[in-house]
Amino acid sequence: MSSNGQTGSSSNSRGWVRRIAESITGEPRDLHQLADVLADARERGLIDADVLEMLESVLEVSEIQVRDVMVPRSQMVVINRDEPVEKILPVVIESGHSRFPVVGEDRDEVAGILLAKDLLRFFVEDDKDDFDIRECLRPAVFIPESKRLNVLLKEVRLTHNHMAIVVDEYGGVSGLLTIEDVLEQIVGDIGDEYDVDEAEGIRKEADRTWTVPALTRIEEFNETFGTRFSDEEADTIGGLVLHELGRMPRRGEAVQIGGMELKVTRADRRRIETLRVTTTPEARPTSSSPPERG
Repeated sequence: MSSNGQTGSSSNSRGWVRRIAESITGEPRDLHQLADVLADARERGLIDADVLEMLESVLEVSEIQVRDVMVPRSQMVVINRDEPVEKILPVVIESGHSRFPVVGEDRDEVAGILLAKDLLRFFVEDDKDDFDIRECLRPAVFIPESKRLNVLLKEVRLTHNHMAIVVDEYGGVSGLLTIEDVLEQIVGDIGDEYDVDEAEGIRKEADRTWTVPALTRIEEFNETFGTRFSDEEADTIGGLVLHELGRMPRRGEAVQIGGMELKVTRADRRRIETLRVTTTPEARPTSSSPPERG
């Protein structure tokens, strides 16, 4: 962005902040009153709905604790320190993550953080026999469950650590948190290159493997895969997964339904977005099955 563009943006920001300040008849005494002022500014046309939503999220960040948004221990994708590289690579490729906690005998023993890009040397130098994951590890950062997100965000800016291991009052690992998790509290879901556009519909990825938008209606899913899933408890295939689990899953979780594996490949705290469906060898999707990825 040019310096002129930056100056203009800064000037515009100061402009609407000044207009909001001028519209305040009394000084807000707490965050709730400040939120009311912002809502009033939206009604007056001083800010639009997107700006209001983001500002409200910024205010909420100071009240949210790490435990509220962390990836739980049971859903962490980790790498065992003693595994050979042949077993590590599939985990890295399948998950699509860029950083991984490396553990020892159990998940409470975090030896460090592995960056996926550090494995590139394995391919370049072809030193499979000499590979030692300990040489690739970055120091792990540990934070308490009770830390507030605004404090954590400030620390991240100073230390440049993009992943932190969350520990409970006894020092045990209770989960992990990434900078993306924190930023999504302010700006909403952040997509990446592994995310699939729901508008693409059902797509065949490989033999017996399909990517399915969670909003796909069960009737359409049944027509495509020749299944007979009931739509009494849910209208969509994502809703069916939610019903089976009884809670909101995280990315990477899977459930077996009707002999199929439905794995969550994209989700936030509010909804499932995409699923990876693996069919059985006996399954015969109908002739109306969607095309393979080109």
